[in-house]
Amino acid sequence: MHTKNLAGVIFAVLLIVLVAFILYWGSTKPVTVIVQAGHEARTSGNTGASSSRYKETEWNSIVADEVARTLQEWDIDVKRIPAKVPKFAKAKIAVSIHFDSAKKPCRSGASIGYPDKNSYDFARRWEKLYRSQFPFGWHKDNFTENLKHYYAYKQIDAEKFLVLELGEITCEKQTAWLKPRLKKIGRLIAYTIATELGKNVQKPKLP
Repeated sequence: MHTKNLAGVIFAVLLIVLVAFILYWGSTKPVTVIVQAGHEARTSGNTGASSSRYKETEWNSIVADEVARTLQEWDIDVKRIPAKVPKFAKAKIAVSIHFDSAKKPCRSGASIGYPDKNSYDFARRWEKLYRSQFPFGWHKDNFTENLKHYYAYKQIDAEKFLVLELGEITCEKQTAWLKPRLKKIGRLIAYTIATELGKNVQKPKLP
């Protein structure tokens, strides 16, 4: 009887260890791409920009979902996350989706943030592609402290990391152009990521 109980205890301990290992591996396993929707799921603190008609978090989610969906369609391993970063997050490429705002409407536009020079060429390729489509102004790279020192740079171990400000949500001229193109912009971001990874995929159109 004692031997049976001991065997049962050993089996239970081994099972717990196995489950713990599976959970740990699942949380620490690196992925190819992490796509973050900025401010998503936050109820306090920095909950994102808004205008009288639109919320940044809603637009961030739409674009991030389309980026992730398109990458999956192209058989690229991707993890879609909210503002809160999972522990041990690791990827070859990380992209965070945002829209800017301005106290005086239409004073802002598109911009890019990144943590180091490893992401510079990637940033230039995205800028070249989006500038050819986005008919409004651009800021220089890392033009705000939030872009230059984005909190997730320290939480996501990524070889390349871009924070993409895709336009100003408080400017009616820009939102009129952006709103019908949100999913198309998501596909354009996915295309830039895929080509950065060396994938041969079809370039989406953004009329």
